[in-house]
Amino acid sequence: MIYDKLINKETKLAVIGLGYVGLPIALEFARKIKVVGFDINEERVKMMKNNIDPSDELDPSAFDGCDIEFSCDPKDLEGAGFYIVAVPTPINASNQPDLGPVLGASKTIGGTINKGDYVVFESTVYPGCTEDDCVPVLEEVSGLKYIEEFKVGYSPERINPGDKQHTVRTIKKVASGCDEESADDIVKVYELVVDAGVHRAATIKVAEAAKIIENTQRDVNIALINELSIILNRVGVNTYDVLEAASTKWNFLPFTPGLVGGHCIGVDPYYLTHKAKKLGYHAKVINSGRYVNDSMGFYVGKQCVKRILEQGKNVLDGRVLMMGATFKEDVSDIRNSKVIDVVKELESFSVQVDIVDPHAEIDEFKHEYGHDLKREPQMGSYDAVIVAVNHKEYSNLNESYFKSLMRDDKGVIIDVKGIYRDEIKDLVYWGL
Repeated sequence: MIYDKLINKETKLAVIGLGYVGLPIALEFARKIKVVGFDINEERVKMMKNNIDPSDELDPSAFDGCDIEFSCDPKDLEGAGFYIVAVPTPINASNQPDLGPVLGASKTIGGTINKGDYVVFESTVYPGCTEDDCVPVLEEVSGLKYIEEFKVGYSPERINPGDKQHTVRTIKKVASGCDEESADDIVKVYELVVDAGVHRAATIKVAEAAKIIENTQRDVNIALINELSIILNRVGVNTYDVLEAASTKWNFLPFTPGLVGGHCIGVDPYYLTHKAKKLGYHAKVINSGRYVNDSMGFYVGKQCVKRILEQGKNVLDGRVLMMGATFKEDVSDIRNSKVIDVVKELESFSVQVDIVDPHAEIDEFKHEYGHDLKREPQMGSYDAVIVAVNHKEYSNLNESYFKSLMRDDKGVIIDVKGIYRDEIKDLVYWGL
């Protein structure tokens, strides 16, 4: 039994992909069994060997007491009997699923698995992807027969970047297998590290679908609130004031407006609509939600330009400070950040934009978006300030600080997350 072999350290567990999902679960398992953590990025592997989390989510102490070997050499996967795939599943420029990383991981594993081994995918995919797309690669490369000679399962990741409360141990896991035996074994292995328990899904497709609808549901709900914010702006009332009043009802869902980016909510619905289209169905509600959320960056940019013009200024000479560059608060991750959409919209009006962020890496941001990132703003230089991300560093800023950033007394504050709606009295204020 694979569980007994892992516990007795007769075989190893391998985690493929050591990002914000893979590294935490690899370290948790490494406190109980032998683990090899594999990532194709050599620089990231070097950092982890020195007890540094490249995603800046874990403290160095998280590596203490862990029986783990970090590697970017596929040969070091030999001897593993249980593989967990936690690589990214992004979309391309046309919003189509990019299965390159997950198929690449399947090819790597296919070159090393043996009879009796297990492969569990955690990467978010559309229902059917594991068995229809990944398993054939495993079979072709390994020469082994699915189910008869190796087992496959799916257990969706549920890590929330920046969240110190909901962790691998405290979030209930969903797990599935390709047959009864594999489902039992996979659940038992995950129970080693998940204190909240493991829900056994009926099939692999059920587990895949459960994950993808979690983020799709959030995306659609946020899109509704974003659309309401556009309507309420025309009515002349603050969306957050309305939400505060509506939230007094016990069953009101507390979603808030904002820029919807990142590698989950802003991506996963496209996997589902892609699958739906292949099956001959056009997903109307999901696609509409995606359209609304993907448009919000441009909407915020236009609202900023509009308010600069209302102050009698020439936007061709305008200068705007963007505060926040990551896809969400208090993380360093800039992948699929919709802040850049706001920047592009402003620049289309020839507005000069400075971007600051206390968490994002300057070189990484330049490489990803081709835009410079500053650590500090230039005081007394701006016509408008957009606070796009509610980092903790921004939570206690006051109007005096924002006034010191402006070039004159006709400055504009664009407050995307509604942090300062009761604080700004003299400057022009607008928020979603």
